[in-house]
Amino acid sequence: MSPPVNSSARPLRVATLMLAAALPLAGCGANYASNDTATIGDYHERYPITVGEAPTTLDVYPTGGGLDAQSLANIRAFAARYQTFGEGRVAILAPGGARGRDAKAIEQIGHALANDGLRGYVTVGSYPASTDPNAAAPVRLVYQGLKATVSQACGQWPSDLASGGTIQGWKNDSYENFGCATQSMLAAEVADPRDLVQSRATGDGDVQMRLRAIGDVRNGNDPGTEWKTKLTAIGQVGTGD
Repeated sequence: MSPPVNSSARPLRVATLMLAAALPLAGCGANYASNDTATIGDYHERYPITVGEAPTTLDVYPTGGGLDAQSLANIRAFAARYQTFGEGRVAILAPGGARGRDAKAIEQIGHALANDGLRGYVTVGSYPASTDPNAAAPVRLVYQGLKATVSQACGQWPSDLASGGTIQGWKNDSYENFGCATQSMLAAEVADPRDLVQSRATGDGDVQMRLRAIGDVRNGNDPGTEWKTKLTAIGQVGTGD
């Protein structure tokens, strides 16, 4: 004969079972992992590349009071870029007004710019140099013109990526500084800033290829190009055969 069942313990047992079944589902309500990036956004939106008027600079470091071949080559490239994207005048700025010390380099820079077609477009001034006596103080060239830039500076680290005390690192969001270096380098390296905002005009078609295709059609031949494929055994790859 089975022992009597305590009726008062039955509701407690049912409540315990319901609580045990609900515990594994409790974590479903917490947003530990999410692919929603609305809080941070895509890095193209956080660090957009803009094309507009901005200063372009070139630091020239005189060697022995003058300019070497590398510095002259940099100046020629600077002048060529100014002729394409610049406007106004090119400023030659001596560090802290030290024109006497850099007089020879400034004169050489002026002659180099004049030889590259910028005669009459150059002014001479100064800029506040570093107070560190051991720091190199270059002669700076500046012009205003079309340039691609990223307005927001890199180095945004408001949260600790290695912190285990919060759920910040558990989400699938990218961190705040993600993409800044890539966007900044792309803006600095692009040869023509206009390529970032519009496509270039297409060139003329290949007239010879067009005439060949028309001739094939007239003669009843296939105008397509016949590509020949040569299969090479895997053992012969790299042997020069």
